[in-house]
Amino acid sequence: MYTIIGAGIGGLTTAVVFEKLNIDYQLYEKSKRPNALGAGIWLAPNALQVLEFAGVIDSIFKVSNVVDRITLSNEKLKPLADSSQLPAKEKYGFSTVAIHRAKLQLALIKAIPKDKIHWNKAFASYKQEDNAVTVTFQDGTTTQSQYLIGADGIDSKVRGQLFPKSQIRYSGQTCWRGVMKSALPAEYKDRGIEMWGKGIRFGLSQLSENETSWFAVKNSEAFQKDDRAVLKKKLLSYFKDFHPLVNELISNTEINAILRNDITDLKPIKHWQKDNVCLIGDAAHATTPNMGQGGAQAIEDAYYLGKLIAKNPTENNFKAFENKRFKRVNNIVKQSWFTGKIANLNTGYSVRNALFSTLPKKLIDKNMYSVYDLKD
Repeated sequence: MYTIIGAGIGGLTTAVVFEKLNIDYQLYEKSKRPNALGAGIWLAPNALQVLEFAGVIDSIFKVSNVVDRITLSNEKLKPLADSSQLPAKEKYGFSTVAIHRAKLQLALIKAIPKDKIHWNKAFASYKQEDNAVTVTFQDGTTTQSQYLIGADGIDSKVRGQLFPKSQIRYSGQTCWRGVMKSALPAEYKDRGIEMWGKGIRFGLSQLSENETSWFAVKNSEAFQKDDRAVLKKKLLSYFKDFHPLVNELISNTEINAILRNDITDLKPIKHWQKDNVCLIGDAAHATTPNMGQGGAQAIEDAYYLGKLIAKNPTENNFKAFENKRFKRVNNIVKQSWFTGKIANLNTGYSVRNALFSTLPKKLIDKNMYSVYDLKD
């Protein structure tokens, strides 16, 4: 049996995939209940192929918005790169969708039997002996299984015990995320847009008929705090030179629906597993959000790990999983980190924009499809 720690995207998708493949598991989460906070997330075709395999794609589409066009532009919404997702839809069966994280979480939870998910169970430590792993929770209770999967995010307590020297990196950028309780103008409904300025950028996409998600990224010192009384005024001043749509989104978002987080990732570690313990998702390879692949790679982890276990149910498949995923995921982590640096340039941004506007569409599509491909 497998003990899964963490009911984020990676842990929940692992449970759903294990359910599909009849793999024995129990899932434990520190929160007392599903968390409705959060903002939007993009699910690219690689993630959607896994969710289709797991049998939850219909419930995802009911609470999301299809994005058929992804636009990278300057601050005035003049395109630097404009990519239709329709060829991807023909190739993979899906284009990208935008969804609220809370709605994605709930859709996955509904696919898991209630007796297999345990709330208010915060991981404290584990002990391995005689080919079994005993997990102790902060309330003093324990559970034992043959294998332990740490899916408990970038601040993973499982990773902290397994690889105590692992380090979280700050990108030099902070991000505000908001959800406006209304739709975009019709011309933007099926588009995902990211606008690049000088040391600052802004992205947006519609999530549903009455929700629009946006994010605002700025170069910043770490651990800064907002004065909520003047936060909107500050954001509007930061983005005063951007397209009027940006002003509209910030102004029409309730202050309590605006969250701030510094952008970090996990400095790549040499291994994700040891003996009968394995890390997946952000616990193993947290990435910056610059390619929209953080959640997707956690979802891929669930798929590949589940398929390996189903094929070799009596073996420890953690090393094989690491070998299968390590190169691809670390390439995405590195590419995302580099993209973030380019996107927030303070100097040379006009040259950057000119270069991006001349990139051949074939090159852009080739890179995009290399990320979207699932290879068994």
